[in-house]
Formats: sequence, C-alpha cells, structure tokens
Amino acid sequence: MEDLKLENTIANFEEFWAIVVEVWHRGVFGIELGRILGALGIFILFLLFRKLFTRFVFRRLQNYAEKTHTRLDDNLITCLGGPIRFIPVVLGLFFATEYLQLGDAFQTIADKVVQSLIVFTIFWGFYASVEPLSFIFSKLEAIFSRPLVQWLVKTVKGAFIFLGAATILEMWGIKVGPILAGLGLFGVAVALGAQDLFKNLIAGVLVLAEKRFEPGDWIKVDGVVEGTVENIGFRSTVIRRFDMAPVYVPNAKLSDDAVTNFSAMTYRRIYWTIGVVYATTVPQLREIRDGIERYVTENDAFVPADTASTFVRIDAFGDSAINIMLYCFTRTTNWGQWLEIKENLAYEIKAIVEGAGSSFAFPSRSLYVETLPGEAPEIFAPPGTSPAQPAPATDTAS
Repeated sequence: MEDLKLENTIANFEEFWAIVVEVWHRGVFGIELGRILGALGIFILFLLFRKLFTRFVFRRLQNYAEKTHTRLDDNLITCLGGPIRFIPVVLGLFFATEYLQLGDAFQTIADKVVQSLIVFTIFWGFYASVEPLSFIFSKLEAIFSRPLVQWLVKTVKGAFIFLGAATILEMWGIKVGPILAGLGLFGVAVALGAQDLFKNLIAGVLVLAEKRFEPGDWIKVDGVVEGTVENIGFRSTVIRRFDMAPVYVPNAKLSDDAVTNFSAMTYRRIYWTIGVVYATTVPQLREIRDGIERYVTENDAFVPADTASTFVRIDAFGDSAINIMLYCFTRTTNWGQWLEIKENLAYEIKAIVEGAGSSFAFPSRSLYVETLPGEAPEIFAPPGTSPAQPAPATDTAS
C-alpha cells in the first residue's frame, strides 16, 4: 500500500515537472524563458559595460583632449557624452534581440526599433555638436547681431530634430511628404488666425537684423516701457524695468514704435530753458550767459563745443520770463554720473544768477480791472433829471 502511494507521488511529481518544462519551453510569445533570461543578462552586461566605458574610455578621451591647445575638442567630447554613453545601450538591445531568435513579425519590429535607436543616436550627436561648433556662426556677428546668430544656431538644431524624426518615421513606413502637405494646408488656415504671431516673429527678425538693440542694452519704447533688455524671443522681448519688474513687449511693438537705445549713446544731452525776471538788465543778462558758458566749456565733464553742439544763448521773451537756452552734452552716458553732473550744474547756475543780482522768474499772470461791479442796484433816473437828485413830486389833488 505504501509502495503504491509512493509511486503515485512520483508520477504526480513527474507530471508537474513535465508541465514546468513545457511552460519553460513555451515561454512568452513562443520564446523560451531561458532565452528571455539570457537576453536580459546580455542587456544588463552591456549596461555594465556602459559604466566601465564611461569610467575608463570616455575619461581617457577627455584627458587626451585636455592636452591639446584648443578647447574645441574638449567641448565637443563633453557635449557628445550623452550620445556616446547611449551606444552600449543600443548594442545591448541589438545582441539581446538576436539571441532571442524572434519570429519574422517580431524580428522585423525589433530590427526597426534598433534602427530607430541608431538614427536617434546619430542625430543626437549632430544636435549636440552644434553648440561647440557654433564658433563657425560667430563669424557672422560682423554682419548680423549676436541674438540673430543665436537664432540661427537654434534653427540648425531644429533642422536636425526634424530630419531625425522624418528618418525614423520613414523607417516605420510613415510617409513624411503627405504629412508636410497636410501641415501646409493646416498652416495656411492657422496663419489666417495667427497673423499677430507671424507678425511678431517677422518683426523680431527685423529688429535683430537691424541691430536696434541687444540683451543688456538700456532702451526706452515710447509710451510702453523703459528698462534693460533681458531676452529677445521669437514672439516677444523681455525688458526688465528699473524696479526689476519684467515687461513682455511684442516684437511688432518694438518694430513699429520709436525705440531709444540709451546704451548706444556717444554722449548724453542736457537741454534746459532758464527763465530770469524781466527786471534783469542787459549787463546782467550778459554776465549770466557768459558765466554759464564759461562753466560748461571749462569743465571736463562736458563735451567741447568743437566736438558736440554747445549753446548758451538768450533765446526768447516768454510770458513771464526772459528765457536762456542751455544746450550741451556730458562725456558720460551713465545715468547716475549724468544726474550728478546735472545737479552740480544747477548749483552753479543758481549761484551765477544770484551773483549777477538777478533772480529766477516763475509763471505769473497780471489781471487788469477798470471797474469793480457793486452789490447795490443802480438808481434809475428819468430823462431830464440828475441821477444824484430824486424826481420831483407830482400833485395829484384836484
């Protein structure tokens, strides 16, 4: 009896083991579990090789690049670090799929996946190489502005992204031509509703091509904002006000409106009208004018008259003052230093005017009145009587 139970137990175990072997050979999608584990081991092995490759080979390449006189190879290897480290991952996936011995349908998909990753790695390398090789475009800064060259670099990067994506789509049997044609029709429809977007984009290109300003310049857009240019984007430009608040100005506004670039100034102007009282005599006027002119021409803070226009003249007879025009330029364009020079000039002009025995005029208006109306009513005087005497009484009694 016990022998029979033992035989049944052994038979059940053998049946169970047969099921395990069948599952093992059947695996997943007809692939043996052993091959799946082997493929996974191959992929993990290449991941470990990736770490060793990064630790030894890649660092050695960096050491060789550091010994050269140019920094180009250093920057190039640093930027290509990501694509180079991704190569062992693609190799591991390739050898793992080859070891699996997939069927025709699955093998075709696996081959396309590997091919897509290869294309991705190649164009990733092209994309990463644009930045260290951008010195080639820097030579164009003599013709175009630096932000426009930066836009050109971004355009090249975008072109590599587009070409890489188109190549991968073609591998999977997706035709890019019809997609572009459809996008063209869609783009026409979008353009009709996004005219402002394209207007700002074109305006931004024109602003950069004309070199109106660059990041870091102090500009003033009439009626909009005054501050420092922080970034010139495709649609708008960020201008940081002096209270550190950012203002996003559409590029079309910068293209159509008047823009003053204070950072491009050679000198900075002072244009004042100084009014003195009408009681000022001609000798006093000459003394005031000559004193102001002497201070401006002898002070090194101001630009000489032979370099920039400088005028100190009796300009006009105003409503309440004799106006003296002061027109000159300072050597510095720094706002703080310019304000300090203006302050010292104001002190000097006040001392000159008061030293000449005159004074500054202030707006005033004289009102001449011939008669003031009284509050009492006027006395009515009949014709033939004096207004000062009352009319004679009339006897009405018969």
